[in-house]
Amino acid sequence: MENLLFANLTVSKEILKAIEKMGFEEATPIQSQSIPPILNGSDIIAQAPTGTGKTCAFGIPLVESIDTASESIAGLVLCPTRELVIQTTEELTKLSVFKKGVKVVPIYGGQQIDRQIYALKRRPQIIVATPGRLMDHLRRSTIKIDELKMVVLDEADEMLNMGFRDDINTILETVPEDRQTVLFSATLSKEIIDIANRYQKNAIAVKVTHKEITVPTIKQYYLEVKGAKKADVLGRLIDTNNYKLCLVFCNTKRKVDELTDELAARGYSAEALHGDMKQIQRDRVMNKFKRGAVEILIATDVAARGIDVEDIEAVFNYDIPSDEEYYVHRIGRTGRANKTGVSYTFVSGKEMYKLREIMKYTKSNILPFKAPTVSDVEEMKVKLLLEKADSVIKQGDLTKYSDYIDKYINDNDDSEYTTLDMAAALLNILTAGNAASSDEEEIEISVGAERGMTRLFINVGSLDKVQPRHIVEVIASNTSMPGDLVGVIDILDKYSFVEVPAKYASEVIEALSSLDLKGRRLNIEKANTKKREANGDRRKIKKVGRKNF
Repeated sequence: MENLLFANLTVSKEILKAIEKMGFEEATPIQSQSIPPILNGSDIIAQAPTGTGKTCAFGIPLVESIDTASESIAGLVLCPTRELVIQTTEELTKLSVFKKGVKVVPIYGGQQIDRQIYALKRRPQIIVATPGRLMDHLRRSTIKIDELKMVVLDEADEMLNMGFRDDINTILETVPEDRQTVLFSATLSKEIIDIANRYQKNAIAVKVTHKEITVPTIKQYYLEVKGAKKADVLGRLIDTNNYKLCLVFCNTKRKVDELTDELAARGYSAEALHGDMKQIQRDRVMNKFKRGAVEILIATDVAARGIDVEDIEAVFNYDIPSDEEYYVHRIGRTGRANKTGVSYTFVSGKEMYKLREIMKYTKSNILPFKAPTVSDVEEMKVKLLLEKADSVIKQGDLTKYSDYIDKYINDNDDSEYTTLDMAAALLNILTAGNAASSDEEEIEISVGAERGMTRLFINVGSLDKVQPRHIVEVIASNTSMPGDLVGVIDILDKYSFVEVPAKYASEVIEALSSLDLKGRRLNIEKANTKKREANGDRRKIKKVGRKNF
């Protein structure tokens, strides 16, 4: 069966709206094959490991089937661990955000049972539970499943490995006979088949196959990085390795846009590529990327299909992919034409479980990698400058510049400076070496702003039909700062930079961050990191003020 676009699902507009909010573009293979039969009421037995998007595979039909007027438990999801219960509950809650009245309650060991009993008084329609704790509630009669419509066994093989076979039998014998039974398992052992034969009716078999990856020219690494630090680590990896052409993958369109804006604010030449963009926009972005006018392309899996650029030096899995096949496709974008490539995957917490599944099914060895520090970045900058200096020395006559330094030293008779001191000071200035006092501090220097001015990043640009006067007007109308004090405005395709007097910077950031401009919620922040030369069309307006409009 071909991949099924979420937009083609026969589900309510509330579910489609939730999927859109979650940022998904396209169903994964397991979702494409599982959702239609589950929506039709069929039992299914699906072989699918963790990391294939199976929660939405059963979650979308489950939430769609809920009668919000009912106060009985209609859906039961059994999971082997507390962590998976919590994760599944979060996913189902996101899917039901626009379907008002759907209530989901997690039930697991390790939490006070009195607290769970109190939550059950809310009359939830969906319970996500570990078998052991569910049995406790059944014995106490605090959970009644006599009106259950659907039961889902998630990671059934893991539940059996953990000794829940008897509990599962008891639960499945307690629920109504006419319920729908959905079973997901990474392996289909004899025990799993026995359960399916015993408790399912004419179950449809679904299986997701995995390809072995053979990419000897690609070095594969993973880094344990918390979400808030991902952008920092991404920037440091790019800077320390001096990558010129990179591909960054995110799981959702929203994350693509957010990361593009964040990298732009840090001074990187980055562009987004996802399904919400018109074809002409995608073509323009790809052309810029192919000719090196854009250094970093940030994309979703769907939008990145068909990318064939031989010189991509590194692939970053900013989000761990939702399906192992996506990992294969992603990292295969580098190391082409027998060239050496490298991939980095960011993981944290429970995502390590997904990473192990990727290694298992792709039969690849993904090695741990330590994130570079600020000192590492500075060291690389110094190294590159010294290499450039070496090249300049070999290429030309530097007598004029030597004379400048000699004259300065000779004119300051009381100075004990040497030419080496001067060289070190100039290197310090070029690398902003005095800006960071420890590895954990950011290098914060002005981004081309005039003295007394602060340069700000704004996440709207010419594609949003923003003009200089709009930026001046929104500042002057919502802050105490006069419009004629606005400095240089740079408008690029998807974002802009504006200079304001330093004393007004905090006020402008605070006032504008809660506003909309041209139908888009503003994200405004200081452009504090040293800016690389931005590529693409832009207009530069000197000293644009309110009086000019």
